[in-house]
Amino acid sequence: MKKILIIGSGGAGKSTLARELEIILGLEVIHLDAWYWNPGWVETPKAEWQSIIQDLTLRESWIMDGNYGGTLDVRLSVADTVIFLDFPRLFMFIASN
Repeated sequence: MKKILIIGSGGAGKSTLARELEIILGLEVIHLDAWYWNPGWVETPKAEWQSIIQDLTLRESWIMDGNYGGTLDVRLSVADTVIFLDFPRLFMFIASN
């Protein structure tokens, strides 16, 4: 496993799992939210975002967490492992409280 993609609903634990896998596997974690959102919660323009995703996926290895459906096809095409956190919303609400 050299390119791991973690997807799932908001609050499902994508970032938490990514950090744990980073410790275990020693792979770089790429939190897509950190790349997408600019200061003041300004979104990255679509064309620029596509270019960023292309560049990130070319790295030799990574653990990438985040959804961003507009780039999912690119990320799925290069990932060798996909983890889909599919929990019911009620479970995520209870787990966060």
